[in-house]
Amino acid sequence: MEVQVVSKALIDRELRRVVAAEAEVANMAKSQFLANMSHEIRTPLTAILGFADMLAERSISPGEREHYVGVIRRNGEHLLELINDVLDLAKIEAHKLTLELLPCSVVSVVADVVSIMRLRADEKGLSLSVEYAGEIPERILSDPTRLRQALVNLVGNATKFTERGSVRIAVSFLPLWREDRPALRIRVIDTGIGISAEKIKGLFDPFVQADASTSRKHGGTGLGLTITNHIAELLGGGVAVESTPGQGSTFTLTVPTGSLDGVKMIEGPADGGSGESGKTGAMDARPKPLAGLRILLAEDRPDNRLLVCTFLRKAGAEIEVAENGLIAVEKATADGPQFDVILMDMQMPEMDGYEASEKLREMGLTSPIIALTAHAMAGDKEKCLAAGCTDYCHKPIDRARLIATITRHVEAMSRGVDQGNEADDPPAADIIDGFVTGLPGRITA
Repeated sequence: MEVQVVSKALIDRELRRVVAAEAEVANMAKSQFLANMSHEIRTPLTAILGFADMLAERSISPGEREHYVGVIRRNGEHLLELINDVLDLAKIEAHKLTLELLPCSVVSVVADVVSIMRLRADEKGLSLSVEYAGEIPERILSDPTRLRQALVNLVGNATKFTERGSVRIAVSFLPLWREDRPALRIRVIDTGIGISAEKIKGLFDPFVQADASTSRKHGGTGLGLTITNHIAELLGGGVAVESTPGQGSTFTLTVPTGSLDGVKMIEGPADGGSGESGKTGAMDARPKPLAGLRILLAEDRPDNRLLVCTFLRKAGAEIEVAENGLIAVEKATADGPQFDVILMDMQMPEMDGYEASEKLREMGLTSPIIALTAHAMAGDKEKCLAAGCTDYCHKPIDRARLIATITRHVEAMSRGVDQGNEADDPPAADIIDGFVTGLPGRITA
């Protein structure tokens, strides 16, 4: 009996030692992560603030101004990537990272990724290419946003750790994968520094890079591969890596396609879906897409008001501003022509955007209300829609996306008005009257 008591005490002591050791390792990893994050945040902020000061100088040339603006934008985008990674990690740890499965084109997703990453590859003098091996499904059932995010992480990683040579994206179809289900295999192949076998083991753990010197030399937080791995698992697939130090790495993302009943098989595009055409031409081809529109902007921050007003006026819109939700409600319901669109910041003093949107809908306003919010967690979009908003644009505001969203909803409203005018036509009026008469029964059913 005495031996058993001693044995149990030894076991308890050993368990406490193991738990303490694991906790210490976890704390060291998170401490290293926080140190990396501090560096990653302060470095682009230094560039942003420094070059902003230089822009204020009157003596700079147009060429210098353009260069400084480019530096500020690149560093701002880098900060946004960091914030998005941290938010995604928080969702993963809280088991709140969700998927929206939709029919989507892998060719389009890959082309988007290449378009996003081409500038980064060009800056390093790297070749970035896409190849399709044989036929692939025209569409698959997946989450295009998360699939794009996973590929951007993998291609971004490959670009970061490759100094010379190339990064290739190779896409192929697997008719019989796990449990004989069809899947797509997307390999990201680089000619970079490679990873040793012992470093590969913890590569997908949070806060981990190959070693501390990696963070110092190449930057990054060690979150991208963790997030990519979770996305792959949520999609029902996985990520694998093969690497040879000094020769390069191959990361393989495999995702199930879902049912392919009735789905056409296609050859990969001749240009590999390179996305080299870019996305800026649309804005140049249609310089005044908002011409003639009256827009009410409700935003309490002066800098944000100036930014959004500049975007919209350059696109041809006539803008009126409100500093809070209360003023927005007053202006939107005042006598005179209705605003074509209301842009509503959701976090304002006096009356926030949620309450203002609800009041406007209660008062019978039918114009599109587009939420502008810095909240980007799961459920925030649904909260805005529940308050009466028509759509949602998250901050930082992307000019092209904002203008496209406004245009889409204005055109939808315009189509609705045109359809309503068909009531002047007797046959159409009969159809509409019959529909309206039967509507209560349809709602009950």
